[in-house]
Amino acid sequence: MRELTNEFIRGFIEGEGCFTFHSNTLIRNGKTSKKKTPAFSIQLNERDKELLYAIRDYLKIKNRIYNYRGGSLTIKTSNGDKVYIRGRKVMLVVRDLGSLKNTIIPFFYKKLRGYKSLQFIDWLENIGRDNEVQKSFKILYELYKSGFYEKNFIFD
Repeated sequence: MRELTNEFIRGFIEGEGCFTFHSNTLIRNGKTSKKKTPAFSIQLNERDKELLYAIRDYLKIKNRIYNYRGGSLTIKTSNGDKVYIRGRKVMLVVRDLGSLKNTIIPFFYKKLRGYKSLQFIDWLENIGRDNEVQKSFKILYELYKSGFYEKNFIFD
């Protein structure tokens, strides 16, 4: 495999990456509440697992890469059943505060192009305005709004 670069990874994420939220339902003292955790993820076919490991290692994050088995999905249509065969998938999910704050956000902040750059800023804004986002993750929004990531030149 050729050596990875910052620009290769950013371009790859523009096509394959996702800035999202994972929802958790918490039950405390008989009360149910929803909490969201900001997350960055990449999901690929298993044939590209070495690339996913290389990206994870390049970014120096410790997160596990999950391997999901494939399967088939049958959809009933007016012309009969249509069967979709799904291959095995590998997935990297980053949702720990330290990696998001110190690696993911600085690496991508103002360095993405196209729609992914808008999705990224919208994700940061949603961290701040969504009441279901866990309070401990609100620091990501505060750092963004304070200009911290403007001054943070850890990555080219």
